[in-house]
Parts: sequence; structure tokens; C-alpha cells
Amino acid sequence: MEERFFETFIHCYFIAFGVVIGGSIIGSIGAFITGNPPLTEIGRIAIQLRIWAIVAAIGGTFDAIANFERGIYNGSTLDLFKQALFILSAMGGVKTAILLLSWLTQEEIS
Repeated sequence: MEERFFETFIHCYFIAFGVVIGGSIIGSIGAFITGNPPLTEIGRIAIQLRIWAIVAAIGGTFDAIANFERGIYNGSTLDLFKQALFILSAMGGVKTAILLLSWLTQEEIS
């Protein structure tokens, strides 16, 4: 069954947010075990997880490409617009997570 637009929009935001937060914190545990500074590693890992969080939130790149193709070739601009909003929602979740991590670690994260 197809999810409603706003549910998917909110899910994309929080999935991307959770991937960055969770991946960074769990990754910093590995950095602590190996003797690297965990707070510095949180920022580095968060930057590396940005694109993967967006891909995970929108459900993989194939679905996004198929929706773009449908929007361009079949003239279904609504599908194209929805997919763009899902990607923007995921990008917002990533940006929020990186901002929160930079506040918590008090380090500059690009």
C-alpha cells in the first residue's frame, strides 16, 4: 500500500536524521576503542554519512531515478515534485543532525 505524502515526508526526515546521529555515535565508540579522539571522529563520520543518509531515507537510488523518469517522460510533474521534496526533507534531517552533533561536541563540522 502506498504511504501518504506527509507520512513519507516526515519519515524521510527522521530516517536521515537517525542514520547520521546513530552512525556517528556508534562509529565514535569504535574510535574510542582504537585510541582516536571520539568527539573529533563524530564530526568526521557525520560528514562521511551525509549522502548515505539521504539515500537510505529516500529508499535507495533506483526508486528516486524511476520517479524522476516517470515525471520527465510521462509528464507526471507531481511525482517529480514529490520526489524532490522527499530529497529536500532528507537533506533537512541530515543538516539538523550535523548541527546537533556540532552543538554537542563543540567542534566545527562543515
